[in-house]
Amino acid sequence: MDMPTPDATVMAKKDQVVRRLMSVLPKGAVIHDPAETRAYECDALTAYRCPPLAAVLPGSTQEVSQVLRICHEEGVPVVPRGSGTSLAGGALPTADSVILGVSRLTGVLETDYENRFIRVQSGRTNLSVTGAVEEDGFFYAPDPSSQLACAIAGNIAMNSGGAHCLKYGVTTNNLMGVTLVLMDGTVVEIGGAHLDAGGLDYLGLICGSEGQLGVVTEATLRILPKPEGARPVLIGFDSNEVAGACVSDIIRAGVLPVAIEFMDRPCIRATEAFAKAGYPDCEALLIVEVEGSPAEIDEQLGLISQIARRHNPVELRESGSDEESARIWLGRKSAFGAMGQINDYMCLDGTIPVSSLPHVLKRIEEMSRDYGLDVANVFHAGDGNMHPLILFDANKPGDLERCEALGADILKLCVEVGGCLTGEHGVGIEKRDLMAVQFDPVDIEAQLRVKDVFDPAWLLNPAKVFPLAMTAARRAA
Repeated sequence: MDMPTPDATVMAKKDQVVRRLMSVLPKGAVIHDPAETRAYECDALTAYRCPPLAAVLPGSTQEVSQVLRICHEEGVPVVPRGSGTSLAGGALPTADSVILGVSRLTGVLETDYENRFIRVQSGRTNLSVTGAVEEDGFFYAPDPSSQLACAIAGNIAMNSGGAHCLKYGVTTNNLMGVTLVLMDGTVVEIGGAHLDAGGLDYLGLICGSEGQLGVVTEATLRILPKPEGARPVLIGFDSNEVAGACVSDIIRAGVLPVAIEFMDRPCIRATEAFAKAGYPDCEALLIVEVEGSPAEIDEQLGLISQIARRHNPVELRESGSDEESARIWLGRKSAFGAMGQINDYMCLDGTIPVSSLPHVLKRIEEMSRDYGLDVANVFHAGDGNMHPLILFDANKPGDLERCEALGADILKLCVEVGGCLTGEHGVGIEKRDLMAVQFDPVDIEAQLRVKDVFDPAWLLNPAKVFPLAMTAARRAA
């Protein structure tokens, strides 16, 4: 994945750009020493690194506006960055760019329980949004696996989901309004403290736009009353395909669990060694959680268990206490860390129709054998959001390239069965060259024209989302 080389003119005026940025930001908010900018050279897709020209840490919407105005006038690209947890290279800088981090924007600006919303600055972490309201009996529903660290800004950029998005939806279903700063420094308010703003749906355009259209500095989020209770059931199967068929049958039956999570044998083994959650010895595992009153929970789990038994489960374990529930979830919540202890891996993010789960899981197993690379599967099965983990050796020549080729084939398979390239990680640099697999040239051109309107000079988050060959002319214009 080639990154654009720095423009000689921009590099020559680095001192001027830094000087102007330092004139509008507090001391310490402009980072330009090469030794210090290395901290921003990559995000969670660590295979690719490129130190930026500089990094800035504004503390208000006004300071963000001033930074963007200066960079716009100087012709310097800007890469917005939340917490740097992107697995698709969404916050990877170019050598001639300024990283604009929102990590100092962490305040809670307004809480309204009657109208069920909270307004926060966009650098606030996902989990801390719930932390701000849980004592009053409320929570914020989207829960990415990285929720302890990931920022609301990044959640909005990638339209993040999480384990409980099956019932409550992803970020776009819980986002009510944003304060957005355009590349020229203009500040605009989109949406607000209501779920359906009048006029065109600009909010739907911004959510999932991967920092291509503007920088979100504040967000109004929907909060919900905590459910009366929740309880999971753990179901083990002797094959991935059977587990996938069970998921399809649960959804077909009209049951709406709050979460259906899937783990296969490689992932089960790794998490058992790491977390010792007490999972059964089986090929595939489902964690299905429902919520509501005790009677509602019993009824839903009864139906789910009835469906599961038709597939001859190796084990069916219904939680009977909060402690048992925590233990059932322990391994799933530890999965990515556990896999990281045994191997380098690349985490994919494709979405498929739930009915295609058995077929896709079988094809991934076949592809894994063809490429000679192990694949562990752990994902949000209820909405078909796949997260295959391709294991490889980063120190072995050619292994990364083989891993990327297998990943591309898996994502092409997702599109082939009627799904799409991403569910919540975004396109970033990881999938930009696969965009033509999902979209024809007319579709991509329509997306490029939206970018033209919001960012005519193509300075925001360069080299992401769109194939470089299709955007070279626009960047050069």
